[in-house]
Amino acid sequence: MKLRGWREIPIGGILVEPGSAAEYRTGDWRLFRPIIDYSKCIKCLLCWIYCPEPAITRKDDDSVEVDYYHCKGCGICASECPVKAISMVEEVR
Repeated sequence: MKLRGWREIPIGGILVEPGSAAEYRTGDWRLFRPIIDYSKCIKCLLCWIYCPEPAITRKDDDSVEVDYYHCKGCGICASECPVKAISMVEEVR
């Protein structure tokens, strides 16, 4: 937005568009990454429900996958999995 004078500044002086964390690669500072063992997964979707980011994405068949671009490695998904199909492994860079 290009202003032609101070009178065009909106009330409160906010000139930026609203943003979201979806634009940022928040998974870059992860220390541990979740790995899903699909042979154990019962598709209960608890990992998807409890993921605070949401970095666990749900597919049409109710299977899930991890969006490592946004996953911060908090481990909530692994803690909530009732069959321990998700393990947290150290991130290798």
